[in-house]
This record gives sequence, structure tokens and C-alpha cells, in this order.
Amino acid sequence: MAKHPIKGTIDWFDDRLEVTKTIWPATAGHTVPANAKWWYVFGSATMAMFMMQLVTGICLALVYVPSADHAWDSLIYLNFHQPLGWFLRSIHFWGSTAMAAMITIHMTQVFLFGAYKYPRELTWVIGFFLLVCTFGIAFTGQVLRFDQDAYWGLGIGAAMMGRIPWIGPEIVDLILGGPILGAQTLSRFFTLHVFVLPGAVLLLLFFHLYLVLRKGISEMPVAGKRVSKRTYEKKYFAEIERTGVPFFPNAAKRDMIFIGILILVVGIIAAVVGPHGPNGPPDPMIIYTTPRPDWYFMWIFSVLALLPRQIETFLIMAAPVGFIVVFTCLPFWSGTGERHWRRRPAAVIVVILMYVSIGLLTYIGFPSPWSPHMMAGSGVVSPIEYYQGRSPLEMQGAVLFQYKECRNCHAIAGLGGQRGPDLSDVATRLTEDQLRRQIIQGDGNMPAFGRNLKPAEVDALVAYLHTLTPPGENPAQPPSRHEIPALDLPSSTAGGTTGNSSGRGASAPARP
Repeated sequence: MAKHPIKGTIDWFDDRLEVTKTIWPATAGHTVPANAKWWYVFGSATMAMFMMQLVTGICLALVYVPSADHAWDSLIYLNFHQPLGWFLRSIHFWGSTAMAAMITIHMTQVFLFGAYKYPRELTWVIGFFLLVCTFGIAFTGQVLRFDQDAYWGLGIGAAMMGRIPWIGPEIVDLILGGPILGAQTLSRFFTLHVFVLPGAVLLLLFFHLYLVLRKGISEMPVAGKRVSKRTYEKKYFAEIERTGVPFFPNAAKRDMIFIGILILVVGIIAAVVGPHGPNGPPDPMIIYTTPRPDWYFMWIFSVLALLPRQIETFLIMAAPVGFIVVFTCLPFWSGTGERHWRRRPAAVIVVILMYVSIGLLTYIGFPSPWSPHMMAGSGVVSPIEYYQGRSPLEMQGAVLFQYKECRNCHAIAGLGGQRGPDLSDVATRLTEDQLRRQIIQGDGNMPAFGRNLKPAEVDALVAYLHTLTPPGENPAQPPSRHEIPALDLPSSTAGGTTGNSSGRGASAPARP
């Protein structure tokens, strides 16, 4: 019987290359646990999304121009002139989102199932650095849009890196190609996004898959079945020999079904929603902008915005180092014992807290109530009742309040920024002296404006703010001297002299 032409061609190449004899048994033909089912598809899905990113990225690189003068224009060309360029950009963006989501879910599943324990410590460590590289690719891709968000977001990130003691300026020069954003900045991020980080992912992926093949895929955890360095590997491979199934087609068909559904979902979202950006062209002269990162970095944006000033620099420096150390060392200090999540409540609590915290920070990051309303000083008008009946000095303070852009952070009658408190009733809470001290010295998240305002301007602002009270309420007043309680001190101290038998020391008036 004659062979089918396609099968005959495949057999011809297989006979010359000996793929089936040398590669197939150790890869697609290797044995996996029979109970490794749908929870195990996320690793393969991540790899599929990465391959899709490579293909779409190569196509985009044929049109994209990595220069500060032409990057934004080349994206506009892709969106509106290149046939299906918008769809290609959309697939690339939403594929990146899917890849970030899949690797996060995969790492969470590995953590909850205790699959990082002996003998798969290095598999976990390499997987963690694959996670880091994945988000590094996502960040550099955001910079390549080179719109207002990318320009100012990169400037903020460079300012943060510049805080690193001793080596901060050198790191900024290395990444930006100089002390500020310049002509070399975009080409360096293009190199990182297209060559360095994908190359690192490919290298790490090779070693990750090698370890998966050598140490096997962890079986589903069973409550009470503990991991022991003396017996685990022997029992695992004996069980695989007895009950395991070939990866292809048994496990591979689930991977292919899930990957097919994922690609379909990404394609539908890409077609319906379209590409992300670019927003307005980058312009260092436009300072009235509120840059926002992509959604998977929004929680970091929220954390940095909400950090108290006193610990901001410390946490910016310490948190990434601590994060890397904890996740890298996890399998070495918790490499044995229980694997089932029901017997590891601490692991479940950590995952719940992590997802709830990141979810809430991401949610509040989109409206960003702490961000200044950059156009409030020129575009938001207070109700007329907040100006009527004011003295000339108070009216001057009202004009300064608007002109100095205090409205960007403070609202009046709910109109304006929300970074600071609404000042509609500030006079009922702070006295004139307290208002003056707050303006000059600052407090909490409010910076000190003593060097930016003349004494006469401070007086005018305080005079105006001290009129802001609800109808029928009086402004706060400092306590009078008679209202200050006297200290109950011993007579020898109150008199400022030592007492004697005549009592003149006790009755003498106290010296200041």
C-alpha cells in the first residue's frame, strides 16, 4: 500500500534526522502523572503566548521605528494606514496581557500545590526569573509606545532608580543613555524589549523545560503525603512507571484545547477592543499630565503614590530586593513536608492577601484620587458664595489660591483635586496660626511652601482660608490664656525658689 505523500515526506526527514529515536521519547513522549490534568495547562499556555509575542513582535518590528522622533508616528501609521496593522498591535498587546496572566496563575498554582519543594527547587527559581523577565518585557513594551504615559512614566521610574545610593546615577545613565531622556533612550529600550529580555526568556525556558523533563512534573498533592528527601524521588518515579501516561497525546490534548481557547479569546478581544494607545505624543513641555501604567503595573503605581514620604525611599530600595530574596529562597527553607494546600493554611492566606491587595490597589489606581487634578487651577471655578462678602485681603487670598494651583490638590465644595482634604470647612478645623504653619512648613503628604510664597501671600491665603466655614459655624480660635489649665506643681517649683519657714518663697510669683 502506497504511503500518503505528506506522511512519506515526514518519514523521510525522520529517517535522516532520527527525531523519533533521539528527541521524541525524552520530550513529547515522556511520561507524566495520570492525575496531572487541567490545573497543569497554564505553563504550556504561557509558552504559547510567548511564541505568539515573538511572531507578532517580529512583524511589528518591520514597521516600527525605534527613535524618539519617529516612534510615535510609526505607531500611528500602524494603527491607521498599514493594512491590519491595528489588529497586529492589538494581538501583541492583549497577548502580552494574557502571557502575564498565565504565568502569574501558573506560579500561584505551583506555590499552592507545593510543587516547588524537593527535588524541583531550581525549577521554581528559574520559573520565578521567567516571571520577572515577562514583566520586564511588558514594561519595556509600554515604553516603546513613547506617548505621554510612556515618557512621563519612564521619567518617574528613572527618578526612583536615581535614589539608589552610590550607583543610582550610573544606573540611570546606563538605562537612559545619559542623565535625562534623550535620543539613545528609546533605542536602548528597544534593544531590551526585542533582544535582551526575549533572549533571556528563551535561555531560561530551555533550562526550565530541561528540569521539568529530568525531575518530572509534580503529581497532584495528597493530604498527609509528605515530601522527604530520602524517599520522594524513588517513590515518585516508581509511581510514574506504574501509573504514568505519555505526555502526548494524553496531557498534550488538554494543553492544545486550552491554548486554542486562549488564542481565540485573545483574538476576539483584540478585534473588539483594538490596540492600546498611543496616547498624545511625548512632549516635555506638557506638564499637565497624569501618566498611567498598564493595568498589571497599576498596583505598583498605587503603592508608590500612597507611601508615606518618610519611608518612600527605603521601601523603593528594599521591597524589590526583599521580594526577590523571599521567592528565590522559598524552596530552600520550605523544601520538604506537606504539599496539599489544605494542610498549608499559611500558603492559602498569603495567596488570598496577595490577590486581594493587588486587586484593590489596581482598582483604586485607575481613578487615582490622590493624583493632582492638573487643570483644576485654571479650569475649575468655585461657587460664588465662596467669594462674596470677602475683604480685599481675603479676595487676594482667593485669587492666590487659584493662581498658585492649590486647587490641583484641594477641592472646595467638592470641586478640584482630591489628593488633599476638601477645604470647604477648613476654618472650623484649623486656627489661623495652624493654617500658617501648615502652608509654610507642610505636614503629612503636603510639601512646605515657605520658600515659594512671600509673607504677604501667606497672610492673604490664611485670611481667605479662615473664612471657609459652613453656614452658621464660627471659625476655630486659639484657646485664650484663661482657658489654658494651670500646672499643678509643688510650691518649691512654682515659686522658682526653695521654700523656708516664713513661706515667702511659696508666695513669690513664678518667673517665666
